[in-house]
Amino acid sequence: MQNSLLIPYFFVVLLSTSCAQTTDKGINLPKTLDFTTELVFEDIQNPWGMVFLPDNVILASEKSGKLILIKSGMATSIENPPKVYNRGQGGLMDIELHPDYNENGWIYFSYASMEGDEKGGNTTIMRAKLSDNKLVNQELLYKATPNSTRGQHFGSRLEFDNNGFLFFSIGDRGNRDVNPQDITRDGGKIYRLHDDGSIPTDNPLVDELGAKKAIYSYGHRNPQGLTLHPETGVLWEHEHGPRGGDEINTIEKGKNYGWPVITYGINYSGTKITDETAKPGMEQPLYQWTPSIAPSGMSFVTSDKYPKWQGNLLVGSLAFQYLERLEIKNNKVVYREKLLDGMGRIRNVRQGPDGYIYVGIEGKGIYRLNPK
Repeated sequence: MQNSLLIPYFFVVLLSTSCAQTTDKGINLPKTLDFTTELVFEDIQNPWGMVFLPDNVILASEKSGKLILIKSGMATSIENPPKVYNRGQGGLMDIELHPDYNENGWIYFSYASMEGDEKGGNTTIMRAKLSDNKLVNQELLYKATPNSTRGQHFGSRLEFDNNGFLFFSIGDRGNRDVNPQDITRDGGKIYRLHDDGSIPTDNPLVDELGAKKAIYSYGHRNPQGLTLHPETGVLWEHEHGPRGGDEINTIEKGKNYGWPVITYGINYSGTKITDETAKPGMEQPLYQWTPSIAPSGMSFVTSDKYPKWQGNLLVGSLAFQYLERLEIKNNKVVYREKLLDGMGRIRNVRQGPDGYIYVGIEGKGIYRLNPK
């Protein structure tokens, strides 16, 4: 049965970028624009995924397993969502639309699934269509194995590139000494599929005996950000480090990004993981955060509504509860700024088709940034 809740459509809070001031090393005082925040939807606890359907409709995922359709102040619960393994960092995660969504209606989901012989769950990719506020035509595209009762490092983001390939991330599932560097195992990887779930014949490991054929890159820890560079079409990724060493990477076919053989981070206890921060055959990050900000969500700004931010990268911080704006020149971060400082754990950030930036904040809801 349709479950609609009447929600006030907006609540405006005046927020100047003066709130971006900080004493953290490497974060600068504000120099950009003032904006207000508009609360678009409040009744969501962990807004993991967010896509924009026609007619200004938002489809959002709640980690607990709920799918919510938000339109003109009305929230509708979507029936028949995937059954999720809701433990620790796992649950219903990202959402992405097919590049030709208006023609074919396909919506893609990443979630932790219990399907399989082992106890626990693992990251799974499926697609489905939306009909009468219900998910139909569900198709399982990829299921990571084996299941694990560990509650950490499921990933997971989804992104289509300009050639129609579907990329997705799966974290190392807390098994750092095995999964990320072993191409015969799932976990700690970026994967690439055709939109129907089939394996591209030019994937880098299709001819490797025993390899997971969907792997595109490996040696990752827990990637929770994927986005395409708006000019180059290159896939950018960010991932959680341990204590220190969160990374931004540009993802290249078949490359090894080093975890845990090389890292700028240390164990949470303060002990070393390795003395190596670089090694031949392993990629260096474009940028690394130490201390860790716990990044989640990632989007380039292309909208003319934010002319001073065009080309900038926005990244949410779970640990320090702010939205980070990064100016990048020649693939180097040259300026960082805190936005929405202290507002809450930023889970996701996306630029909508209306040109506005939308931010999902745990326990607070989905906000829109309105330039003054």
